[in-house]
Amino acid sequence: MDVTSPFEASEPPAKEVDSFKRRLLEHLVHTVGKDQVTTTGRDWYNALARTVRDLLVEMWMDSTRSSYRGDVKRVYYLSLEFLIGRSLMNNLINTGFLDIARKTMAELGLDLDAVAEEEPEAALGNGGLGRLAACFIDSMATQGIAGYGYGIRYEYGMFAQEIEDGWQSEMPDHWLYHGNAWEFARPEVVYPVRFYGKVETKTDSTGKTVYLWKGDEEILAQAYDQPVPGFGAWTVNNTRLWAAKSSRVFDLKRFNQGDYLGSVRSQGESENLSRVLYPDDSTSMGKELRLKQEYFFVCAALKDILRRFRSQHPDWSLLPEKVAIQLNDTHPALAVPEMMRLLMDKFGLDWDFAWDLSRRVFSYTNHTLLPEALETWPVALFESMLPRHLMIIFEINRRFLEEVRLRFPGDEDLIRRVSLIDEDHGRRVRMAHIAFVGSHAVNGVARIHTELMKTTIFADFHKLYPERIVNKTNGVTPRRWVNQANRELASLVKGRVDENWPANLEEFRKLVPLADDKSFRQAFREVKKRNKERLAKLIAEKLGEEVSPDSLFDVHVKRIHEYKRQLLNVLGVIARYNRLKAGGKTARKMAPRTVILAGKAAPGYHTAKLIIKLIHDVAKVINADPATNKQLKLIFLPNYNVALAEKIIPAADLSQQISTAGTEASGTGNMKLALNGALTIGTRDGANIEIAEEVGEENVFFFGLLADEVMRLRQPGAYDPRDVIAKNAELAQVLDMIGNGFFSPDDKDRFKPIHDSLVHHGDWYLLCADFADYMAAQERVDQLWADPEAWSAAAIYNVARMGRFSSDVTIMEYAKDIWRVSPHRPAPGLGEALMG
Repeated sequence: MDVTSPFEASEPPAKEVDSFKRRLLEHLVHTVGKDQVTTTGRDWYNALARTVRDLLVEMWMDSTRSSYRGDVKRVYYLSLEFLIGRSLMNNLINTGFLDIARKTMAELGLDLDAVAEEEPEAALGNGGLGRLAACFIDSMATQGIAGYGYGIRYEYGMFAQEIEDGWQSEMPDHWLYHGNAWEFARPEVVYPVRFYGKVETKTDSTGKTVYLWKGDEEILAQAYDQPVPGFGAWTVNNTRLWAAKSSRVFDLKRFNQGDYLGSVRSQGESENLSRVLYPDDSTSMGKELRLKQEYFFVCAALKDILRRFRSQHPDWSLLPEKVAIQLNDTHPALAVPEMMRLLMDKFGLDWDFAWDLSRRVFSYTNHTLLPEALETWPVALFESMLPRHLMIIFEINRRFLEEVRLRFPGDEDLIRRVSLIDEDHGRRVRMAHIAFVGSHAVNGVARIHTELMKTTIFADFHKLYPERIVNKTNGVTPRRWVNQANRELASLVKGRVDENWPANLEEFRKLVPLADDKSFRQAFREVKKRNKERLAKLIAEKLGEEVSPDSLFDVHVKRIHEYKRQLLNVLGVIARYNRLKAGGKTARKMAPRTVILAGKAAPGYHTAKLIIKLIHDVAKVINADPATNKQLKLIFLPNYNVALAEKIIPAADLSQQISTAGTEASGTGNMKLALNGALTIGTRDGANIEIAEEVGEENVFFFGLLADEVMRLRQPGAYDPRDVIAKNAELAQVLDMIGNGFFSPDDKDRFKPIHDSLVHHGDWYLLCADFADYMAAQERVDQLWADPEAWSAAAIYNVARMGRFSSDVTIMEYAKDIWRVSPHRPAPGLGEALMG
């Protein structure tokens, strides 16, 4: 069998199905410990996952051996999040075993898709940051780039979202309760990570000052590996996640003295470090835990990277030729001083040589333009927890500022702005500045975002290093977001594009002429309709709400945040409701809509949680009103994750990407939705602009202020939302309904904070300023929806022109321009005898 061809065969050979079945049943008995009479769905999942993992491991070992033999340069992607989703179907598709597995399960009287639903989703991320990391590791493998992902093996993830009377509540997401069938524990790969203590100095025999950091607290980082196959499994990469373990697991003496809690206290305190993603940092203990997490994983990762490098290369000058490290946002920025500490204190390199190596190895991806989202930590906390690192940061800063003073003598304001230490707000360490100064390349994630980096948050650094900031627009993997999530669309394009399209999304350009083909448009609508029927069924099962698949599915799914403006969407829904209640010509022109939102609010983000409550209270009124509920429904699907996204995105007709211009770095949800045939309504923000350039502005519903207009309106005295409200009776009515308790009769003041933030407190995210234009754009949506043929043509054109937003394209740009690494493909024919 040729496992490098991951496409569906009409009927897999019986011999291969029998071989797969034999392996599956062996795992059912010998790994799961069940026979076919007593098995549950989870038992079948575990047996199937282990069967696929066995086959995957053979490919993984071949790939790893080939990388070592070729002495290839490796890329290490450091990220606090890896939102990988479920792995079974992705691994079956990428390794080419999907049809064999489906046929095998059918012969056993089972449905593969139902068994796949038993897989718990890996709770290793929260949003776009983690999903991007997962796409990138997948694309590195598909493109033949030897790569590692490094992160934390969270026991409970961030949280599982539950909705109680419209309010978000957070529950532990115990995704590891039944174990993780894909991972390999590596108890032999353990590194000590130290905190606190003091730094001692002494002089060695050559007169050189030596620094000895003696940490008071030690936690062990144990590795857990999960293989990630590229499409065709030519290359299988690794995501290595670190779990915190205590160096003193059990105190027998305390136990025998009756101090049962004390006997395991050390273990519990240590292992808390990898329990939860983004612990609440509103307390001093929460801040300490977050900083500990960030150092914990970069310390273990760098020790692992340098161990691997040194096993093959005694010459330190080769480090930048064999190692590239990408910092995904500022969370791993501590890798810069940690690398310097290891190179100097452990390996004895001098400062200049170590700094040259370190800077050539690191590159940094920025994901935000919001100053409040750029991490800073109190100097006092660093001094206590990581005293040696603070010394190194001070020295990096001293040398850096000396260089700045030489180039710009007398400009003390510039010195203050670019310093790694913020002296104006209680002395804080600026992590983004460390990442910038310590990297040879810094990239934004969409063209507008990159340009705004140069003129806003990194304007001074751009002046200092005009070549350092580059753009690398984000991308998404078509393997998961079409080939797995939208099998109907994948089947529709079969025979119309080359079968290798999942590894070359530009093949979809061949669909452009089919936008004018009436029969293809009809087939495309049928695919969309079946996807919508599946989502409607899910909504009915989860929420007990009936929605019509014939209505326009208007989708807004992402983290709940004021800048992402779910609240503007709600204002528009209320205005739409009022228009329907008023009746008349305007109401008759409105398309029947199901407005679908999903997303989590950070546990301590009160305003975002109040917006979720508002969504539910508005939905309660609208969905129960017989005068309008055939024309308008408002749905909030709880606990948004990758698995839910895979059901929502293929069913979407309209994609809401409505952030305040200049605030969204890129977005990837916009790409996934457009790739699945949803038309975009949005601001000229993030990657929306580049998507429109590809699919044509006539196929995007743009509205709202531009980024420079937003900046002008945010100047003191430039904007008063009350002036806008006074001129827009519809907006005034909507705000009055929110403020006077129309949607919250049990607590009329519940939404007063939302009302007041828009009316009396400046409307920082400019919802009122954009409202009229937003409603006009929605009217254009209604108009186009009334012409199914024109809508379908636009949707097909979206699908066909999204090739440049494959994460494969992005990864190859990183490889060429930043990492300077070439694809390495193992010899053909790997794993061909696996099914024997």
